Amino acid sequence: MIDPMTTADGGSLRIPPHLELRGDGLHLREWTDDDLPAMTEIFDEPQVHRWTPLRSPFDLAAAREYLDRARDGRLEGGRFQLAITSDGRTPLGEVLFYSSGGGPDEAEVAYAVGAAHRRRGLARRAVTLVTGYAHGTLGIRRVVLRIDPENVASIAVAHAAGYQPTDEPPVVRESENRTVRLRTWCHLR
Repeated sequence: MIDPMTTADGGSLRIPPHLELRGDGLHLREWTDDDLPAMTEIFDEPQVHRWTPLRSPFDLAAAREYLDRARDGRLEGGRFQLAITSDGRTPLGEVLFYSSGGGPDEAEVAYAVGAAHRRRGLARRAVTLVTGYAHGTLGIRRVVLRIDPENVASIAVAHAAGYQPTDEPPVVRESENRTVRLRTWCHLR
């Protein structure tokens, strides 16, 4: 087990055992076993495959493995993955929060929205909610997004959520489908 994320004052990041965030017409909640079919609909899609490291095809077995890893990450501390819903029930996408490796006062947010639910501002609203929680409740000073420079939709989300591009060198990440060089976008408390 890894240690929970450490804050700038040397304390551990304390994320409650059950987390729900509500605001701006959204209800972000923990994934459940009942969500596995919805996860396949959201994540087994060409744009999700193109812009994320998720495996493709994303079938029920992949969804089960993904949910198990999400729960393990949650228990280890400093990480949560929430279903984006508007009604508290039906998942429309996901927003993730985790230690980015940039030190004790930095965290990273990532997201994916199902194809049937795009162009409704869900990603921007979810990122804004999690960013506010990170700054206000968790005391994280710097929240970042890492975005492929060709991902125009995610760049629009970053701008709309108040993130600014940085001059930092690209972050190189490997996934089963490709190697990407991601640009860092930053939101400061």
